[in-house]
Amino acid sequence: METQKRFLIIGGIMGLLGVAIGAFGSHGLSSLLETNGRTATFDTAVQYHLIHAVMLVLVAVLHGKAPTHSAMTRAGYFFLAGILLFSGSLYILAILNIGIMGAIAPLGGTSLILGWGSIAWGAYKS
Repeated sequence: METQKRFLIIGGIMGLLGVAIGAFGSHGLSSLLETNGRTATFDTAVQYHLIHAVMLVLVAVLHGKAPTHSAMTRAGYFFLAGILLFSGSLYILAILNIGIMGAIAPLGGTSLILGWGSIAWGAYKS
């Protein structure tokens, strides 16, 4: 499968999951999140999840403009890793109240930062 199509599919799936998880948190988990005191943590996870799902779609578009440039490919994988590590660890922290998940979030945050840096680098090198 070509890279552009792969990131469009992944971005669409991540956007779908972000909306579904956000809705589930607002409606199905609201009392649990309030009891844990983790509503803001969950909201942050959803916010970053959705922002970077859109970025995956943008990476696919940008990849179509410069398909031979590996920086856009790296950006997409960094964003995917960031969603999984950052938002994923915050979802687990918020729902299951497992404190160690807070130590994993910075790895995801670093991946998101590297994704943004890869886009800047790709634009610079183009």
